[in-house]
Amino acid sequence: MAKKNFSRSDRVADQIQRELAEILQKGLKDPRVGWVTITAVEVTRDYSHAKIYYTVMVDSTREATVEALADAAGYLRAELGKRISLFSMPQLHFVYDESIERGVYMTRLIDEVVQAGDKAAADDQGSANVDESEVDGAAADDAESAASESEDKE
Repeated sequence: MAKKNFSRSDRVADQIQRELAEILQKGLKDPRVGWVTITAVEVTRDYSHAKIYYTVMVDSTREATVEALADAAGYLRAELGKRISLFSMPQLHFVYDESIERGVYMTRLIDEVVQAGDKAAADDQGSANVDESEVDGAAADDAESAASESEDKE
């Protein structure tokens, strides 16, 4: 028999995430809740509380969405109770998920470092080309002076 990879609380959290996404999309009529994405759900071991992590597409609607989700928590919990068979439906706590914003910020920082590195490499290569031509010119001058010195000795 195969070993189970997920605990029951993980499976319940996944089911809550799927059902909440559908309820928010089709069942919640509050205009303050716009484009909300449920990114993760964490359920306590006793199923008494669930942290719902979400993001919004438009950052300007973030405050209104916080209020709307807090106001709709009872309705959402009741709807989940109709769809999921649990002894007690957990209380829903909505938490804004900043991980996507942090990821975008980190990506931007990495891109800036890469661009600065590329620019520095191009500058180094440009100065190396100038240095090489100076070295080649100096070597040619040294060769000419060596040749003229050998002619003078003869």
